[in-house]
Amino acid sequence: MTVLAPAWSPTTYLLLLLLLSSGLSRTQDCSFQHSPISSDFAVKIRELSDYLLQDYPVTVASNLQDEELCGALWRLVLAQRWMERLKTVAGSKMQGLLERVNTEIHFVTKCAFQPPPSCLRFVQTNISRLLQETSEQLVALKPWITRQNFSRCLELQCQPDSSTLLPPWSPQPLEATAPTAPQPPLLLLLLLPVGLLLLAAAWCLHWQRTRRRTPRPGEQVPPVPSPQDLLLVEH
Repeated sequence: MTVLAPAWSPTTYLLLLLLLSSGLSRTQDCSFQHSPISSDFAVKIRELSDYLLQDYPVTVASNLQDEELCGALWRLVLAQRWMERLKTVAGSKMQGLLERVNTEIHFVTKCAFQPPPSCLRFVQTNISRLLQETSEQLVALKPWITRQNFSRCLELQCQPDSSTLLPPWSPQPLEATAPTAPQPPLLLLLLLPVGLLLLAAAWCLHWQRTRRRTPRPGEQVPPVPSPQDLLLVEH
């Protein structure tokens, strides 16, 4: 049996491509036409903070890149993940309070953020501190949330590692920057004691010969015989 493929017109193909492209653009878009931040978010955060009988330990990123708007959005992404995690272990009353706070920052899930990079480092803090920072990030974002496109913030970025940065230049003392003197060869160091011994022996020998030839004070030097005296001795 022969199956006939549907005969699509060029207009149909064009509409299909437009739908696909619009769907892809929505996944990479991070903008908000209406503000998702309510006017009483600070009250909801304070109610949760007041209800906590103890400060639960949580973690916050310590080396996020310093970005004026992206940084606030990145911290809300991490805080929202903590709200979801805490709801799984909280009681019914606290779950309701956590959900109210989570609703205030749930708008970050509308953007296709990349997973946190491996370079991100976390430090332990208390949930009261996390809630305070969450309130501060919402305050910073509220005036800009409908006026900015946050598509460039979809990838969390770390601060450069201090080990990869060049150390700051500082003038060194002249002794530290002066070129070092060339080291003498090893063979010269070995032959130097031998040369000194030979030089000392030659000087001692010369001194002994000079002492033999030089008369002492009061000592008479015998006269040198003349040739006539030598002839008389022979006869």
